[in-house]
Amino acid sequence: MNDWPEGWSDDNRGPRYGRGSSDAQPEGAQVMRQVRRGPATPPGQRSGYGNRGPAAPPYGAGVPQQPSYDDGYGEYDSGYNTGQVYGGPGGGGPDGPDGAPPRGARPAPNWRRRIKWTVLTLATVLVVTSVATYFWADSKLRREVDLSTVIDRPAAGSGTNYLIVGSDSREGMSKADEQKLHTGSAEGKRTDSMMILHVGDNGDTLVSLPRDSNVTVPSYKGSTSGKVYPAQGRQEKLNATYAEDGPTLLVRTIEANTGLHIDHYVEIGFQGFANIVDAVGGVEINIDKGFSDKWSGANFKAGKQTLNGAQALAFVRTRHAFAASDLQRTKNQQKFLSALAHEVATPTTVLNPFTFYPVMGAGLDSLIVDKDMSLWNLASMFWAMKGVQGGGGTSLNMPISGSVGGNLVWDKTKVKTLVDELNNDQKVTVSGN
Repeated sequence: MNDWPEGWSDDNRGPRYGRGSSDAQPEGAQVMRQVRRGPATPPGQRSGYGNRGPAAPPYGAGVPQQPSYDDGYGEYDSGYNTGQVYGGPGGGGPDGPDGAPPRGARPAPNWRRRIKWTVLTLATVLVVTSVATYFWADSKLRREVDLSTVIDRPAAGSGTNYLIVGSDSREGMSKADEQKLHTGSAEGKRTDSMMILHVGDNGDTLVSLPRDSNVTVPSYKGSTSGKVYPAQGRQEKLNATYAEDGPTLLVRTIEANTGLHIDHYVEIGFQGFANIVDAVGGVEINIDKGFSDKWSGANFKAGKQTLNGAQALAFVRTRHAFAASDLQRTKNQQKFLSALAHEVATPTTVLNPFTFYPVMGAGLDSLIVDKDMSLWNLASMFWAMKGVQGGGGTSLNMPISGSVGGNLVWDKTKVKTLVDELNNDQKVTVSGN
């Protein structure tokens, strides 16, 4: 059977080029099946490609009619009839030149929605950061003092009483640190400063307890042995009780000699104190009269100045340079600690993470507190100390009536009035030395 149209055969196809052909010219291109996209172009007119040569010959001359792909689905247009691949004139994409969206007015931004999501994002970040900071700081507190082991305690009064102790602990210090800070290398721990900070509704009060205060050692329970030691009427310097059995005996002695309940205990050593001052960038203080002391390494001129960690430690430890000795030292300690608390609580410290976290880290690593101390209690203590320096409270030394054997004797009448006012959270009227 012949596959060619009627009247055609392989022999009458004319000269051929290629295999089996003797003609040197190639045969004409075979007619491809065409896709009808619309009305047929009349003979002799240009196609959609422009004037590229003579129009294609009409059907006939033995060429079979080609089938259409219009199968009832509408006209199919591949886009090749206009000389462009996609879209309108200029090409580039379905939307416009170079794929850009069609030009036109953009919708106005929804600022209310943007502000809402910005606020929500910032609030979320703030909450997450605050919670993470709280747990980080809480984990660093050294809760090592158990006040529940203190026996025969007086009843708690109104307000909150903090016992703040500065010890001469050299924990973590190298020999170079000891020389730099002029601390010496004594073994064990003693206390150079003791203060009671009362936080209440009628003003905060900071009371310094001179280390050479003459006190009666009461009965107490040993912090390590658990044995109860009966009272023997023994007279000692106040700081000797700390050296004898640590913080719990110190608290027991203060409560027994004053009748004031101690709610929380805070202790800091030499190295920790200097580190906090350095972390905050130094503390500005006004020194009324210049002084020097070879024992502490102090060498200060009068006037306003910023002290670094080593200088601050020398300032709060000096007593040999003063006629009032320990009484003047306690006043300097009050003055500096209030200034330090003020510096720690400033916005430039609290709102700057590059300052806030180093200060917090240095402080929390250095503090030893009681087991019931919370971060809220600690923050309250610092804010109260800041308030005392700002004139919102009272600072004084424990009232003194004289001395015995070189020890300072408290004025019992004034001490009783002071304690009553603190227990009842009343404004303090007593003055100290």
